[in-house]
Amino acid sequence: MKISGTIEDIIYKNQSNGYTVLNIDFDGSLVTCVGRSADINEGEFVELEGAYTKNAKFGEQFAFEKIKISEPTNCDAIIRYLSSGLIKGIGPVTAAKIVTAFREDTLKIIEYTPERLTEVQSISYNKAKAISAAFLEVKNMQRAVMFLQGQGLTTNMSVRIFNTYLEKTIDIVSKNPYKLIEDVDGVGFATADKIAFKMGVAKNSDFRIRAGLLHILKDTSEKNGNTYLPQEELLSALYELLNISHEETQSQIARVMENLVIDNQITCFDNKGKEAVMLTRFNYMENYVANKLNVLNAGAENKPMNISKEIEEYQKANKITLNADQISAVTMAVKSPVSVITGGPGTGKTTIINCILKILQGFNQRIYLVAPTGRAAKRLATSCSRDASTIHRALEVNFKKEGSSYFKYNEKNKLPADAVIVDEVSMVDISLMTYLLKALSNTCKVVFVGDKDQLPSVGAGNVLHDILESGVINVSYLTQIYRQDENSLIITNAHLINNGKMPDLSNKSTDFFFENRQEAEDILKTVKELVCYRLPKFMNTEPANIQVLSAMKSGAAGVERINKELQALINPPSIKKNEIAFEHTIYRTGDKVMQMVNNYNKQWAKQEGGRQIEGEGVFNGDMGHIANIDFQTGETTVEFEDGRAAVYLKSDITELSISYCCTIHKSQGSEFDVVVIPVVGGSRQIITRNLLYTAVTRAKKLVVLVGSRKNISYMVYNNYTANRYTCLADFLKNHKKKVEFLYGE
Repeated sequence: MKISGTIEDIIYKNQSNGYTVLNIDFDGSLVTCVGRSADINEGEFVELEGAYTKNAKFGEQFAFEKIKISEPTNCDAIIRYLSSGLIKGIGPVTAAKIVTAFREDTLKIIEYTPERLTEVQSISYNKAKAISAAFLEVKNMQRAVMFLQGQGLTTNMSVRIFNTYLEKTIDIVSKNPYKLIEDVDGVGFATADKIAFKMGVAKNSDFRIRAGLLHILKDTSEKNGNTYLPQEELLSALYELLNISHEETQSQIARVMENLVIDNQITCFDNKGKEAVMLTRFNYMENYVANKLNVLNAGAENKPMNISKEIEEYQKANKITLNADQISAVTMAVKSPVSVITGGPGTGKTTIINCILKILQGFNQRIYLVAPTGRAAKRLATSCSRDASTIHRALEVNFKKEGSSYFKYNEKNKLPADAVIVDEVSMVDISLMTYLLKALSNTCKVVFVGDKDQLPSVGAGNVLHDILESGVINVSYLTQIYRQDENSLIITNAHLINNGKMPDLSNKSTDFFFENRQEAEDILKTVKELVCYRLPKFMNTEPANIQVLSAMKSGAAGVERINKELQALINPPSIKKNEIAFEHTIYRTGDKVMQMVNNYNKQWAKQEGGRQIEGEGVFNGDMGHIANIDFQTGETTVEFEDGRAAVYLKSDITELSISYCCTIHKSQGSEFDVVVIPVVGGSRQIITRNLLYTAVTRAKKLVVLVGSRKNISYMVYNNYTANRYTCLADFLKNHKKKVEFLYGE
C-alpha cells in the first residue's frame, strides 16, 4: 500500500538508526507514520510504501518500508522546510523573507546560485554559502540513501554506507560495489554481489574476483578458525562461489592475487611444499605472537631459585599435600619466564594457581589474573579470593582507538605487571593473544593455564594447541584427579569421556543423570520438563539459572527450537512486558541473552560503590538479561551478569541471542550450576568426543544428558577433531632460532 503527503511534524528521530515517527497530511487527514529514513524535514513531500498497523499504546500507525522524498513545491511548504531546523540560523522569519524574494524558485536559487541570497536583507555572503552547503549536504544524503535503497539495501544500512563515503557514495558504489565489503561493517559478499549484478557488473570482473578471495579467507577464519588456506582449496572455493571457469580466469586470478599482495591484503607463502594464502593481518598476528613468546622466554629474568620452602609453607597453611606433578608445575611456573599448565577437571589447576600466586606475592610481584570471558574471570576470582578480570578489561578498551590499538595498554603503553596468569587459555584466539602480548613488557612472566582437550577458540587460530605442538614453551601436564567426592560423577565421567570410554549412566550419583530418549521431539519435551519443572524443584533454583547446551543450532533439539520453546514457558508474553521482533526472533523484557560478537564501541554504565561507572566494550559470550525495551524506538537495555547495562538499537539487536539454550562452543570458559545436554545424532564432524567433554565440564553441580545411549556412545568413540590451518607452531620454532641468535644462546 502507498500513501503520500506533506510532512507536517517530525515527532521523533533517532539519528543513529534512522527510526522516525512523523505526521503527514494525507488527503486532508493527519496520519502518523513510523519507519526508517534518511534525514527528512517538515515541508517535504513523501511517498511511503507499507501498511497500517495497530499499536496497543499509540493507536493506528502507518508502518513504512520504503520512502521517496521530494522537495516542497509551494511557498508555505518551502517556508516550513527551511525553518524546520535544517539550516542553523534560519527561523520562520528569515525563511519567509527568502521565499518572499524568490517564491517557488527558492530551492533552485539555494542550490545553484546561492550568492543571490545576499539580495535578502540580513543575509551576508558567508551566511548564503552556509545555507547552500547545509542544503546540499541533506540533499546529497537523501539522494545517496534513495539510490542505495533502490539497490535493495535497508535504510539503516544505506545511512551507514553514506556515513562512510559521504558525497562520494553513489560514485564509489556504482564503480565497485564490492568495496563495501572492505569498508562497511555488516556488508557481506552476498549483499555486495546482489548490488553488483543489479548494476550489470560482469561475473568475472576483477572487482568480483578480489572480493571473492577476501570473502573466502575471512569466512574460513570466522567459521572454521583457519588463519590461512592452501591455495588449491582457496581457488576451488572461489570457482564454486563465483561460478566461473578455471581455464578462462586462471591468469586473471593470478593477477588479482598479485595486486592483493601489493595492497598488503594477503600474504602468499610456501608451506611444506604447497602454496598457501593468508590474510596479511593473520600473518602479522601469528608472527608477532611467535616472536613475542620467544622474546619473553629468552629475555625475562630467570635466576636460579629454590622454592621448596615456599611450597611447603603453602601446603601447611592450606592443609593440603601437592603431588609430584603439581609441585613440578608450580616450580616450573615460578622459575620459567613463560610456561603452560594443562589438565582436565579436578586435576588441581586452581590449587596450583593459588600456590603460584602466594609465592609470587612473596617476591612483591605485581600479578594480573585474567581469563577470556566474564564468567571464567568471575570463577577465577572466586577460587583465588582476589580480583580477576577478562583480558579485555585488564587491557582497558580504548574507545578513542588512539593509534591502531583498541586498548589503552598496548605496545606503546605496557600493562604494569610483573606476572600475568591466563586461565582458560584454550579459548584465546590469535587476535586476543596478540593484543595481550603487545601489552606485556619483555620481562613479564606469563603462565598459561587451560585444558588442552577442550574445544579450540571460537575465533581464528589454535593458540594453545600450537604452543604445545611447537615444544618451545615449558609445559606441565596434570593427570591425577583430585576434585571429586564420593557421590560425584561429573569429573569421573568427564575423564571417562575424554579417554574414549562410556560414562556411568546408572543414575546412582547425586550430580550426573541420564534420561533415555530416542526421538528428537521426545528429547525436546524432556528438556522442557527438566528445565521448567523438575530441576527447579530438585535444585531449588529458577528455570533461568539452568543452562541448556546443544551441539546443533537447528533441528527439533537444536538451539533455535529449544530457545523458542523455553522462552514461551519461562518468559511468556505479557501486557507488562514489551517485545520487539527481528527476522524470526522475538526479544522480550526479562529474556536471557548472550552477546554474540565483540563490540569494542558499545558503551555501558554500572552502579558500583554508590556511583556510576561508565565504559566501553561488550564481548562475545557475555551473558545477561533484557531489562527494558522502549517500544516506540526499539532501543533495548541489557543488564549483564556483572552489573553493566548497555543499550542496543534495534539495528544492533542481532548482536544478541536468546540464550536459555546456547551451543556448546559458545559455553566455553563458562561454568553453570546446572547443565542439561540434549544428545542427538549428527555428522561426524560435529558430534564429537571433545564436544561432549566440553559440555559436561561446564557443569558445577549437576549434569543431565537427554538422548539415546547409541548417540552418546557415538560421541564418546568419535575422536574426530577438525584440523585448523594455522602457522603458529611453525612460526614459534622459526622465531626461536632467531631469538636464540639475537640473545647469543
